[in-house]
Amino acid sequence: MDLAHITPPDGMRESEISVSWVEPRGFIVTRSKGVKRTVENLAKNADMIRDLSGGVPLPVLVFLTDSPLPDKKARELSARLLPELYSAMAMVSRPGLAQMVTNIIFRFRKPPIPMRSFKEEHEAVKWLLNYTTKSIP
Repeated sequence: MDLAHITPPDGMRESEISVSWVEPRGFIVTRSKGVKRTVENLAKNADMIRDLSGGVPLPVLVFLTDSPLPDKKARELSARLLPELYSAMAMVSRPGLAQMVTNIIFRFRKPPIPMRSFKEEHEAVKWLLNYTTKSIP
């Protein structure tokens, strides 16, 4: 299934920085938007993710897109929110983008959750399913 290009299902949520929904296999799918991350829009997006997940950290499949570099406060907030919102993160992007995002946010420390980047969606989903609590259909 091509989750990057399907029409988001009922129950999807949209914020200034992403479109997200819970996939039936037990993980969140997020399509990022090319918008600069700020403390304000990150906080609103976090509220949206909490609403989607019922406040329980779930694995997330993120389709990254190029966006302007966030400021230091936004990077620090993003790093703090990550383990509150997600239990693992698979990032699908053009080569190098996911590594750049990870390096910007976690420059001098190890990410607090399992994170991995992929070029192909099917590889990302296969890896991410190791972190779901639902059985594979």
